[in-house]
Amino acid sequence: MKSLVLAIFVVSSFFILSCNFNPDHQKPIDRRALVQRHIPTLSQSDSLSPFTVGNGAFAYTVDITGLQTFPDYYEEFIPLGTLAQWGWHSVPNTEGYRFEQTLKDYDTYGRPVSYAYHQNSEAGQWLRANPHRLHLGQIGFSIKNDNGKDVPLSELTHIDQEADIWEGIIKSNFSVLDESVSVQTAVHPQEDQLAATITSPLLGSGNLDIRLDFPYGSQSWGKKTAVWDQPEAHTSTLVSQDNHSALIRRDLDTTRYFVQLTWQGEAVIQQTESHSFILDIQSDSLFSFSARFSRDEPDTNPQPAEEVLAASKTHWKNFWETGGAIDLSESTDPRAHELERRIVLSRYLTAIQTSGSLPPAETGLTYNSWYGKFHLEMHWWHGVHYVLWDKPELFEKSLDYYTDILPAARTKAKRQGYEGVRWPKMTDYRGAESPSTIGVFLIWQQPNPIYYAELLYQYYDDESILNEYKDIVFETADFMASYAHFDSTKGRYMLGPPLIPAQERYEPEEAVNPAFEVAYWQFGLQTAMKWKERLGEAPDSTWAKVLNHLSPLPQNNGYYQNAENAMNTFQDERHRTDHPSVLGVFGMLPTQNVDQDMMRATLEQVMQSWDWSDTWGWDYPMTAMNAARLGEPETAINALLMDVQKNRYLNNGHNYQDENLTIYLPGNGGLLTAVAMMAAGWEGAPDIHAPGFPQDGSWVVKYENLHPLP
Repeated sequence: MKSLVLAIFVVSSFFILSCNFNPDHQKPIDRRALVQRHIPTLSQSDSLSPFTVGNGAFAYTVDITGLQTFPDYYEEFIPLGTLAQWGWHSVPNTEGYRFEQTLKDYDTYGRPVSYAYHQNSEAGQWLRANPHRLHLGQIGFSIKNDNGKDVPLSELTHIDQEADIWEGIIKSNFSVLDESVSVQTAVHPQEDQLAATITSPLLGSGNLDIRLDFPYGSQSWGKKTAVWDQPEAHTSTLVSQDNHSALIRRDLDTTRYFVQLTWQGEAVIQQTESHSFILDIQSDSLFSFSARFSRDEPDTNPQPAEEVLAASKTHWKNFWETGGAIDLSESTDPRAHELERRIVLSRYLTAIQTSGSLPPAETGLTYNSWYGKFHLEMHWWHGVHYVLWDKPELFEKSLDYYTDILPAARTKAKRQGYEGVRWPKMTDYRGAESPSTIGVFLIWQQPNPIYYAELLYQYYDDESILNEYKDIVFETADFMASYAHFDSTKGRYMLGPPLIPAQERYEPEEAVNPAFEVAYWQFGLQTAMKWKERLGEAPDSTWAKVLNHLSPLPQNNGYYQNAENAMNTFQDERHRTDHPSVLGVFGMLPTQNVDQDMMRATLEQVMQSWDWSDTWGWDYPMTAMNAARLGEPETAINALLMDVQKNRYLNNGHNYQDENLTIYLPGNGGLLTAVAMMAAGWEGAPDIHAPGFPQDGSWVVKYENLHPLP
């Protein structure tokens, strides 16, 4: 990776030359005012609006008490989790399940190619669910009345909570048992450590203490990240304690980690059950604590809570005052305030959930969609915006992952008879592929690392980027060229079958030359050829041959089509569901050979006839990006703010999909990519301010430090 010093020098130099302000608004954006007008608040409990603090690699989600006191109320909506990017667990493989048991051969132009298709076999189910992300522990209040009974959530009054994202601190106030309680909660910017300060007359009375509970790992697909009814399957050991600290060791099968507590004030820790502890507070009025989670046994105490809160304030002030910003407050369009709210909250949520050293899960570090595993085709939507918003380091951290899993990706390509590297779709920290009836046939994650490398090269304009990523770029291109099959009767290279395109509405045996994948193959091979030239290397003749004879984008009756086998896209209802990925051809990508009139007609048909109830959160920014490139800014705004369930943004800023997927971070990341493009432009954009926004005067777009999309 680039050194921090070089990054600062290059970025500073770049913005001296190219920082964009609206020429009519030279005064810098008041970034504090921008952020603070969108700080989310609560005056009552809301199971769809718990707030989270985190640092991109560790996150802690709380209820209205500022801790995890009433988890049952949130369990079916947005659960209260404590997750770290390193926190993985597997149940014992007592049956000896093997990946080879999930393979099925598919005819591929006369030769058998194996895919991990048997998702629903016992082996497939075990391999999908293991490893899974682990809920590291629940830390909340123990609130007892004078009779020693637990006080229910309904008895809390005078609730006043805000997620102060300017400082990265959740500030919670409530009353219980006729007394006030004030809590401030934060996560350390660099450590897997949460901290809280508590002020209340109830402290020291025996009515208000801290409770810690530890679960077993869950093999559930979704929100259930913890199993509480298998106490015999794991151990929680109080290793050591003194007057102001304690160390707890957790053992779950082959997984071990530690939780170290430190507190300021008088308290005694007691183990009350196999996996439950009480921190009995004996101080009056004021108490604070920190809890640090680690894979290895620590040799130092965590920082005191006040230091964590101070570090959080410094970190988040710097986060907001550097990088990109968009201010829409002077716009007269009534939708501007809501769009600005979504932008600000999405910047916070992506920073705390998706900026670690691993590609993120689609629900980040809140709960376990797809067992906490991540989808590499979604990495584009999670991470590209960081570069456009002048925070490339937050994306680069996760790009080392591709180097780490190169051996696994090479093995997969070789097993299937291809050159280079074939990247998995649903995977984990090892790069292992999860069996699937769909995911193993997807190919649109393949060119992604080439896109990322080119994005960074354009950002830094530094040859060191070429040397750093060339192996990934070239081996990816090797696979792409060998994957395409030459049809001698048609005189062109074909993509599939078998494959399933980004629009997952086709059986693997039927999909041929899906539009987005054809365009992305073109982009990937063209870019790899440019990298050869930049490095002074001879061109690759195989890449050039495939590129020059690649199948054209499928079209019929004046419209671009989803795929060559879907030539009646807008007549067949099945073809108008899921992702309208045909729009990504000229939105996400700068495809050069697009007939813009035909693409405009395609966009109009999508807007009019698509089943928007059967889409995903990133489809709206993708549509907006297509509209922007086509010079249709009003359509871009309409897409970004379409009033449908899958485009709903909750009070806490999360993109809601449905009751099973109550948060969806690719929607937040996609929104940030789209608005940066609409403001700063794209390759070939008209030379006007904010070319992706309407130019009728209803939108006043002030922005700083944004980069155009390629």
